[in-house]
Amino acid sequence: MRAYRAIIERFIQEFGDGPVEQVSPEQILTYLNRLTEGNKPYTKRIRFSQLSSFFNFVRNNIDPELRNPCDRPMIRKLYRERVPLRWKIIEKETIDEIIFRTTKVRNRLILELMARGGMRIGEVLKLQLGDLQDRKLVLREPKSGKEYEFVFIPQKVADRLREYALEVCNEPSDRIFPITYEAARMMVIKSGKLVGVKLRPHDLRRHSATYASRSGVPIEIISKVILRHANLSTTQRYLGTISDVEAIRWIENIYG
Repeated sequence: MRAYRAIIERFIQEFGDGPVEQVSPEQILTYLNRLTEGNKPYTKRIRFSQLSSFFNFVRNNIDPELRNPCDRPMIRKLYRERVPLRWKIIEKETIDEIIFRTTKVRNRLILELMARGGMRIGEVLKLQLGDLQDRKLVLREPKSGKEYEFVFIPQKVADRLREYALEVCNEPSDRIFPITYEAARMMVIKSGKLVGVKLRPHDLRRHSATYASRSGVPIEIISKVILRHANLSTTQRYLGTISDVEAIRWIENIYG
């Protein structure tokens, strides 16, 4: 009640001198933009919903001919609830085949660091020889804004990465993969085409999270260690939807 009262009182201050049916969609949009300036999208949607409910109340109880100025495609589009994206996850067998069929050592390592280590493609391309610490990689100036973060990778990948890095680098500050983002992105796309799937760099990072989740790894580990997210809600968006085949397989593993 307090929330509704606050927005209606402000609405009355703005438009109280005129008939309610003469308030136009353009005026409503201007009012909402000013009212919710600096607010988060969720709060903006709440304020829109409250104001729209007021007009619906007037129409349903006082003036059946009233047309709700909030009920316009332009305004609804701006304040509609965002549907969370659910990514299609590529299964482990397909990822394994993509990596196996990639014969160039450099390209295979890039794919494995994203699929096995959950790394972003930009993080892979920034890696320097001095960042290698056996199975632990140092990420300098990460996306989180921290001074550095750590990535943990399987021993086999770590061994091959060090061997390759020592071949192509002379100084600790030398980049291991001195190619452009676009070149790396095209390499990933072509690798996917080898097995007939549409593959993007971030699909490999999402795969690392989903595979870990389906293997029983706690979501806290996936979030903080593999993906290095600030909160769990971001991690949950990475986990793909479960197909019927996958659901049946898990049920059989648990109860069969």
